Amino acid sequence: MTQRPFLALWTLAVAATVAAFVVHLALRGRTVDLGYRLGRARAEQARLREVKRVLSLEAASHETPQRVEMVARTLLGMTPPPPERVIPVRGYTPPSGLREPSSGEAGSAAPGGGPRE
Repeated sequence: MTQRPFLALWTLAVAATVAAFVVHLALRGRTVDLGYRLGRARAEQARLREVKRVLSLEAASHETPQRVEMVARTLLGMTPPPPERVIPVRGYTPPSGLREPSSGEAGSAAPGGGPRE
């Protein structure tokens, strides 16, 4: 008779231990899975940061006047307007180094006497 309560307690202890071990393994597996997912997310984040850096550099290079002129001439086939197409804007003062049109002449010649290219 004294054997019966001991066996019941022993079975309960073994079952609780097995249950705790199964829970531990499940949590450990979940932790490992989350670790792998976190590693992949960090790798993707690093890749996206590098892509952003490259795209920022590329965008900055597209904003330079030389790049804009090259794209306009090659891809879009644009050329500077002939002098007769230039309309002066009243009240505008060009930066130093640029020729100012003489008293409202829209068709004045470019510096050097020839047409601009």
